[in-house]
Parts: sequence; C-alpha cells; structure tokens
Amino acid sequence: MDPKIRTVRTLVSKLSSVSERIRTDALSELRQLSKHDPETRPMISDSGAIPYIAETLYSSSHLSQDNAAATLLNLSISVKEPLMATRSVLDGIAHILSHHSTTSSAAAVQSSAATIHSLLATVEGFRSVVGSKREIVYALVDILRSHNSCPPRTIKDALKALFAISLYPLNRATVVHLGAVPALFSLVVKDGRVGIVEDATAVVAQVAGCEESAEAFRKVSGIEVLADLLDLATCASMRTKENAVSALLNLVRFCGESVVNDVREVLVDVVTALNGISDVAGHGSSKGRSKASELLKILFDESDGFSNSSVLSTETKFDSLNE
Repeated sequence: MDPKIRTVRTLVSKLSSVSERIRTDALSELRQLSKHDPETRPMISDSGAIPYIAETLYSSSHLSQDNAAATLLNLSISVKEPLMATRSVLDGIAHILSHHSTTSSAAAVQSSAATIHSLLATVEGFRSVVGSKREIVYALVDILRSHNSCPPRTIKDALKALFAISLYPLNRATVVHLGAVPALFSLVVKDGRVGIVEDATAVVAQVAGCEESAEAFRKVSGIEVLADLLDLATCASMRTKENAVSALLNLVRFCGESVVNDVREVLVDVVTALNGISDVAGHGSSKGRSKASELLKILFDESDGFSNSSVLSTETKFDSLNE
C-alpha cells in the first residue's frame, strides 16, 4: 500500500476516537497534509474523513474549529464534488458563519467564507445550491455589517463568497432581500481601503443585475454613490470605476425605464462622472471599455443634447486617471 494512503487512513481512523486529544492531533496533521501535499486531498476524501471534519465545525474548541475549517478549505481546491455531496459540510459552514460574532473563531469564519468562494468560483452548478442556503447568504451579509469588528481578510473572503453566489442570476434577488445592498454601500462609503472597495463594488455590480435591486439602490442613494466613484477627483482605482460602470449598466438593463432615467439624470447632474465613464471607455480593460461604451449608448444616444461623442469630448476638461 502507498505510504501516503496508509498515513491518511491511520489519521482518519483517529477522527472517531473517544479521546479529544487524539482527534485534535489527527485533524491537525490532516490539515498540514492537505495544505502541503495536494496528492493527499483525494486520499483524505476517499478515506471517509469529510463527515468527521464537518462535524468538528460544531466543536466548542476554537482550535478544533480552525483545523476543521482550514482542512475543508484545502480540500475544496481539489475535491469539490465530494464536499458538495456531503450535506453536513454546508450545514457546518453555515453554523460557523452564523456565529461569527459569538462562538466561532475568527480563523474558522475566514476559512469557511473562503471555502464557499473556492467551491463556487469555477463550478457553476454549485451556485444555485449554495444560494438556496439562506443561512449562509444571510451570515455573509451580516459579516459585512460587522465590518468594524471583523478582520479585513474575513471581510474580503465574505465579499468574494457573495460575488461567487451572485454570479448565478437567480441568487441575486435573495442576496438583495437579505440586506446586502445597504451593507455593501456602507463598506464603499465608510471603508477607505482600496481592496475592500474594489471587492465590494464587484459584488454591487453583480447584485445590480436583478429588478429587485432598483428600490434597494434608491434607499441608499446607490446611483449617486456610483457616480461619485466615477468622478476622477475621487481617484478611485480603474477596477473600482469599471465595477461602477458595470453596476450602472446592469441597473439600466434589468430595472426598467424609470431607473434608466434616474441614472441619466444623476450622470447629467454629476457631469464629472461622465468623464470617469469615458476614462473607462478609453483606458479600461477590454470588458470595461465595452461596458462603458454600451452604458453611454443606452443612456445618451437617443437623448436630446447628448451623444457618445459629446460625452467623450468632456474628457479633456479633467485630468485623466492613470493606473
């Protein structure tokens, strides 16, 4: 028998020990194996470890929670199907995330949020399953609400998880109904860290792609905030500006003519935001340029006194932003 398989099976057999110390030591070793030796990940899964690891997420010991959550994160890189096929995994992750401010350790919360992103980033079919777990979605949103007391890494992993969930269009209404929009815009307005704002606006752009977002954006002056981000004077990063353009484009695509009018009026009022859009159209990524051009076309091609060319010509009045 392969020595690695023998080692893994021995460690997994110890996960059912009546001794907490033996279980803790075995799980700690499995965590290290799954981190440093990718070949062991399928072996750990095939040896029946996943249900034991998921059960450990309910432990009152922070060390046990940390080891279990980190091991699941490591496994999620290579053995996504077995994790998703084990119902207790998502239930355990939901438990950790839901108790982020009470009994769960900060490290376990971070690893659990990262696991959601890892599972969903490349497998579209899993997104509807996780999106139907309202406890997970609500907990991720609640982490954003608690951003003042959560480590930045946890906030970023929660944002990435929500982004992956929102890539599935039918999940977006659930994300909106569970309060994501005010939580996201609070981050954008109050958190000055570039990476956090970039990740938050990426999620904003996704959730804007459903008709339920219209009212939620109105309540937090979301269109105005996005326009401010596009103002070159704010010195927002190009990625943030591209996300703002994408959010406005999704709003006008999905939320009807009244929202088209709202966006148009705000952009006319905040004329410097138009220069931000033209900056993306001229200097952004290929996707960003395409979306900026489409947004300008939808808003102004058929409006009196405006056209793509007239909007783009205003760029010379302001210093352009160079990334």
